[in-house]
Amino acid sequence: MSKIRVALVDDHQIVRDGIRSLLTGIDDIEVIIEACDARCIIERLKVVKPDVMIVDISLPEISGIELTKIVTGQYPTIRIIMLSMYTNQEFIFNAIKAGAKGYLPKNITREELLEAIREVYKGNEYFSKDVSNIILKSYLKQVKDPERFDALKDEKLTNRELEILRFVAEGYSNQLIADKLFISVRTVESHKNHIMQKLELTTTVDLVKYALKNKIIDL
Repeated sequence: MSKIRVALVDDHQIVRDGIRSLLTGIDDIEVIIEACDARCIIERLKVVKPDVMIVDISLPEISGIELTKIVTGQYPTIRIIMLSMYTNQEFIFNAIKAGAKGYLPKNITREELLEAIREVYKGNEYFSKDVSNIILKSYLKQVKDPERFDALKDEKLTNRELEILRFVAEGYSNQLIADKLFISVRTVESHKNHIMQKLELTTTVDLVKYALKNKIIDL
């Protein structure tokens, strides 16, 4: 079985040691690169390419956000998860604009870190529940047209698809949705793909916006 190759970029050795320890022994994930700053990882990427990079937002000289712009521009197949103690709106949105596929606070559990790595590796986005709530609240403030488009009457989505859309928009992981609905993770992913195709959306953030606009969820 091929493993997800991970790079760790953090200027604190103890943080890198901690993350590597969490990932040690996981069958489908291996840490192949560690770097203490942006310049170091940029040099290393000339030799070896990871699938996923876990990047601290606060790096010396070149920030994690600037590093994300550089890496996604030069190596679009590398997916970046921002890991930070800062979860304010400015940092989150700047990271997303730079190309980050995930954003996690540093107090996450091992299980959530593993899920985030696996999700972004598959091409999905992953935001912790707290981060998702910040994105939702920001979008809600920007919504100028409160008129409701009734998704149920529109008949685009089935009841099960609406149920899954609600869970996704509320920040539940695929595994949690599967557990709640007593279905497999693969089935959840399949429903999610169908929802995005039907609604002509491309990202999880788009799904959240749709759910808010149509009052499928409320804050």
